Amino acid sequence: MATHQNLALPRPTHSVLLVFGAGAGIGVLGGMIGLGGAEFRLPLLISLFGFAALSAVILNKAMSLVVVLVAMPARLAAVPAAEVAARWPVAVNLLAGSLLGAWAGASWAVRMRSTTLYKVLAALMVLMAAALMVTHTTTLDTLALPPWAQVPCGVVAGFGIGVVAAIMGVAGGELLIPTIVLLFGEDIKTAGSLSLLVSLPTMLVAFARYSRDGSFAVLGANIRFTTIMAAGSIAGAVLGGLLLGVFPDLVLIPLLAVILLVSAVKLARHE
Repeated sequence: MATHQNLALPRPTHSVLLVFGAGAGIGVLGGMIGLGGAEFRLPLLISLFGFAALSAVILNKAMSLVVVLVAMPARLAAVPAAEVAARWPVAVNLLAGSLLGAWAGASWAVRMRSTTLYKVLAALMVLMAAALMVTHTTTLDTLALPPWAQVPCGVVAGFGIGVVAAIMGVAGGELLIPTIVLLFGEDIKTAGSLSLLVSLPTMLVAFARYSRDGSFAVLGANIRFTTIMAAGSIAGAVLGGLLLGVFPDLVLIPLLAVILLVSAVKLARHE
């Protein structure tokens, strides 16, 4: 059962422009690197808007779900549905672990003390920064594992990704895409589409777990805030997608990694 200190009371009404603008800024950052930007949204929910850790995670998860639902048709249009469907064993392999991981991660999050959750989130922000650097600044080659090793590795990786996605309230694409490339040898574009197919049910499982106790009430209490920021995130992601490639990765990716690391330090020190 979630402790009272992990939850935020209904927030004061924030300026629509501020909430939408913050969501749009996050969307642009994510869109420029082909992701949803939820890893940047989480510390903003805590530091700028004053939500407690667990409340921020749940609101972030809700907005991530909306962004994924909007992005899915566009992504599937970029990669033929038949091509994605032909790779269903990859999605099933990862889902076998990620669904369990999402349930476990959400269960742990609602039981953690607030101070512990802040530190866990800080550590995961560092993980996201590392994943961002590896995915966008290096060439990923498949590990070429034999089938008997590939399947259990996929389940274990999926479990870990499900845990991280549930605890941070993110879709998990930052970790899913390199995992799909490394374990299954898919190209980046196909991996991006497959990651959405894995992310959606994984997020729904985390939502189902969060909805079992009072922690989920924060979403209903802040539905207007969530809707406005999600709309900003979607608009920003579209703009960020148009800016894709305008800024060289050698400049943009280290800058974004530094933002994540600074956010991690602030979360670790958060009282």
